Amino acid sequence: MNVITLEYWNALANQLIVICSLLSGFSIAVTANLLVYNSKNKVAIVILKAATIAAGCFLVTVFAMTQISMMTTAGYPGTIDNSDIFLPKTIGVFTFLTGILSLSTVIALSGWTKSKSTGIFTTIVGILTLLLILSTLVHVN
Repeated sequence: MNVITLEYWNALANQLIVICSLLSGFSIAVTANLLVYNSKNKVAIVILKAATIAAGCFLVTVFAMTQISMMTTAGYPGTIDNSDIFLPKTIGVFTFLTGILSLSTVIALSGWTKSKSTGIFTTIVGILTLLLILSTLVHVN
């Protein structure tokens, strides 16, 4: 089994920080818009919950990856090996994948607030988006 070097984790963490910062900002904007949108529609409430979960997950990933980035940057005052980043790595990867799943749910459900045909279209787009993202993540390993 290949062990990922600390230098590679540093680069990966920095990339995930940027990606998750943008995705959490988007998710927070969706959440804020849905909070002011006065609706008792069950689909809108599920979208609000999924967007909130996505925002929270992406923020957790940002902080987990920031910890990894700080620990793996040259000049870190302590010694470090791969076991030291196990917890932030595990939390960061899990919350990143949960955020992607939640954001895909937002995409898939968004059209159902308008019409059946729009709902079918957005569901197809959401499922394809999730499948393509997951397929690229699987091929990274």
